[in-house]
Amino acid sequence: MLLLRAGLAFSFIYPAVSALFDPYSWIGYFPPLLLDLVGNDELVLHVWGVFEVALALWVLFGKHLFIPSMLMGLALMAVVLVNPGQFPILFRDVSIALAAFALAWMHRPGTLHGNA
Repeated sequence: MLLLRAGLAFSFIYPAVSALFDPYSWIGYFPPLLLDLVGNDELVLHVWGVFEVALALWVLFGKHLFIPSMLMGLALMAVVLVNPGQFPILFRDVSIALAAFALAWMHRPGTLHGNA
């Protein structure tokens, strides 16, 4: 299970760190409406990056893994759904989302791991 947690953590930490050095490679995955609403593309990107790192660290080192795992899966599916034209690149996010949902299932409330 540690490998699953490490893999999910890596898939969330890498984009956040990469966005610090090359933000314009990542901003295009946000819906234009969101970017226009906030008005600061890099702010949106880096706030999302903080969210990604927080989830990654929670999954890697935390307890009660149902919540961050579900949020990871939902976040990845949202990225795929709002970028249908990028599916040839984002298809991997579906697999990562399913891995996050599997981790959430293993740690769902009321199971042996759900309270660990």
